[in-house]
Amino acid sequence: MVSERGTTGPAHGVRAGRAGLAGDRVVAAGSAARTLVAATARALRGADCADLGHPRGMSRLSGAPEPVRRAAAARAAGRVALTVGQAAEVDADRVARWFADQYPRRRYPGVLLGSPHGAAAHLAVALGIPWLPTGFELSVHWPQGAVDGPQAALDHGAALAARLLVGNPELHVRQVHCPASRGALAGATVALAAHWRWLPTAYLRLLVECLEPGAPVLLLCDARTWPVVDSAPGHSFQIGCPGSGFDPVDFHPDSPALRQVLHAAGSDGARWCPPEVAGAPRLAEHGVEPGFEQSVREWGAVHRHPSHRVLVPEPAVLSAATADLYRHWLRAAGKTGNRLVVECGRLLDPWQVVRAGMVPYWCENATRRSVEGAEWWLAGSEPFSSVDVLPEPPGLRSPAVAGLPQWLAVAGFGRRRRALDRSAARGYPVSSVPTRRATEVLRAQSYDLPTPPPMTVAAALAALRDGGSQQGLLVS
Repeated sequence: MVSERGTTGPAHGVRAGRAGLAGDRVVAAGSAARTLVAATARALRGADCADLGHPRGMSRLSGAPEPVRRAAAARAAGRVALTVGQAAEVDADRVARWFADQYPRRRYPGVLLGSPHGAAAHLAVALGIPWLPTGFELSVHWPQGAVDGPQAALDHGAALAARLLVGNPELHVRQVHCPASRGALAGATVALAAHWRWLPTAYLRLLVECLEPGAPVLLLCDARTWPVVDSAPGHSFQIGCPGSGFDPVDFHPDSPALRQVLHAAGSDGARWCPPEVAGAPRLAEHGVEPGFEQSVREWGAVHRHPSHRVLVPEPAVLSAATADLYRHWLRAAGKTGNRLVVECGRLLDPWQVVRAGMVPYWCENATRRSVEGAEWWLAGSEPFSSVDVLPEPPGLRSPAVAGLPQWLAVAGFGRRRRALDRSAARGYPVSSVPTRRATEVLRAQSYDLPTPPPMTVAAALAALRDGGSQQGLLVS
């Protein structure tokens, strides 16, 4: 029996005999946390991501007229989204158990919790430890929704959050209305990011049963901020998000960039009237709840497992520090460390990266800012003999999205091999590519076996401190 007293908050969300929706039905298809847990768990079992698909099979419509493509995308999203009634059937404990149960039950030299980031999956695999998210995303139907109606989205989302929180008091629900990153889908479904306010029971059980004595617990925290509206206890709302490639001011009604985005999503933007935001910006949708961090520290102190926090100011900083860490790790094992793969979004495969002895750099998405981070890091790094680039098409048009010439410039840093995946480039940016495409590309790389022995957590933390401190990465 796992002891929870004093470590996970009042009442701990215990529900005797409650039957909720299965975790794989609740967690949004294609969401970052879902993809990263699946990829990390497979890698720890010595398997790749060949069976991972993608929720939107829209590649065949990349050349269709915009209204046709938008309608098809909305229908596809509706098929996998929760209904309004199902919001009350969500059981956050069951979701946590679904995440934790994907990992092999054995002893681990540590565990990595926190915000979703592709480099976190690669870091976990190098250490031979699980990665678990501190929250999960849901997509819920929005009947008669409008991409240019943020106030209506808030009203609808508040009702959904109230249903969800009745049975899940351990959650905080952040609603994100972002036409810049979701396009027309922002008017068809509501996006909710649910965060645990303390360690869920399934995570506690994994820590107790699977951690080696004295093994550390690492907590990865996305430190980006964004203007937030408090709607009701347990529910907050934000318009736009850092991953959109825009700034908060770009979501003002007079913004030319916003007008472009809304036009691409099928709206003229005339009804765009966002709720007023008061106060200072707060942690954005991928942040970690303060109570969750406190419960990690309390559990570690009680059970004699040291805890460490990795505070990430921007995704590119952790991507660069992890890529440098991989290069040193590979070279310490007698490998060259001169072959790079630049991944993007869901296009990653940690096991195939290790099998091929490659260095991974992960871009959060296909925005210009994200790709520029890769360019700056490459410009300041020792040259790579080969660079393979896997751009994930965002499925929409936006002035913030990087063009193919910018992706080609990234590949151009390779001294002998410069490869941009043609399947991902075909129909870019409005096409769709399954997660397994990364596996197909990486399987074609030459093997570099045996794989290096796992890196120690102490060595990884030291490398992150050395490689990321100047860019604001804080390891404590």
